[in-house]
Amino acid sequence: MTSKSWSRRSVLVCAISLVVCAAAQPVERPAKAPCIALLDETDAERWQVWTRQVGWQVVSAPPEPDANIDRHLQTLANKVDEGVKSGVVDPARVYLAGRGQAAGTVFYAIARMPDRWAAGVALGGSPKSAIDTNRVFAANFTNTPVLWASSGADDQALADKLKTAGVNLEWRSSDGLTNSAIFNWLSAHTREEFPASIDCETNSPAFASCYWIRMTKFDANERNDVLPATLVPGDSGAALDLGGFGYKADDPGPGVTVAFLPEKYSGPLKAGDRLVALDGKPIENARQLVRTLTQAVQTRPAVVMIERLKDRIRIETRIVVPRRDPVITARVKASHLPDFHQIEIITRAVTEMNLVVPPAWVPGDLFWNGLSLENLKTAGCYTLKIEKELLRAGPCQ
Repeated sequence: MTSKSWSRRSVLVCAISLVVCAAAQPVERPAKAPCIALLDETDAERWQVWTRQVGWQVVSAPPEPDANIDRHLQTLANKVDEGVKSGVVDPARVYLAGRGQAAGTVFYAIARMPDRWAAGVALGGSPKSAIDTNRVFAANFTNTPVLWASSGADDQALADKLKTAGVNLEWRSSDGLTNSAIFNWLSAHTREEFPASIDCETNSPAFASCYWIRMTKFDANERNDVLPATLVPGDSGAALDLGGFGYKADDPGPGVTVAFLPEKYSGPLKAGDRLVALDGKPIENARQLVRTLTQAVQTRPAVVMIERLKDRIRIETRIVVPRRDPVITARVKASHLPDFHQIEIITRAVTEMNLVVPPAWVPGDLFWNGLSLENLKTAGCYTLKIEKELLRAGPCQ
């Protein structure tokens, strides 16, 4: 063999060796990182700057063409799932975030999908818009706390009201609140796949998942007074029956100035009028007027005094409280009791569900609304039904 042939052969062997060595090296996968699930895609760049130093991921989704918030939440959840499947996102540390007008959507999203997030943070804004949808249930915050940081004059009072209603909420003043404090608060919370206790309420079959239980069939006649509704009531929606006039929510007063009137307005007001008294009591500012109206519980007569240039005009009108249809909901509350090897489930308006049992929970007994299924030996997904006062179980379809 010539030296030239030997040289070519040596090069080929070395090349093969390098390929084999390279193939033998383990492929490094990116480490799973906490994730900010962003409700406003236009805010993504800001959050990417904030998370860069801590190594977190940011996931967002474009808004739906018809501004359908429920579909937007489902799209965002699917985006998070893609990150989890790729190994980039830690499923135990996915945090909802919204700033400004998107802050209220944090509350709405947790109320709709309580089992998808470890916690939520709302910066500025207000949860009022979410509450007024009549879809915010306090039970759904049991395992998903939310931090609301704001500086509004009445924000702490509203936060206290929500906490009294059962919402797992911490309010902080946004003055001086640092990014590191926000991330430290979020980092203290993780999502368990199988928490020992769960509690969820819904008014929609499309949003009926609760960790290891999914409610699948409903019957409003299946009442259960043990599980009351946890709906956080919105404002009464009361308004002065003076036509669709508008004013600035931050009008400092005294009184409230009519800022605009609808086209073809035929009511008693004129642009620039100032409402100065309601039922003989002075109107301090716009905020105080709103508080007065939200306290109304039924439609009743009212007298408004207005100032127009140098004149004071008395107007007899009404405070109108719109009729609200009752919200029909279903609720599930369940616990795993390891000391007794039992799973206990209580529901309202639910006749069928899918239950996922992890290996650590078997063998054990199952109780649903007092009906029992003894000696459950196999982990997996079960479809549970209540039929003719009997509890039946089979594999999930």
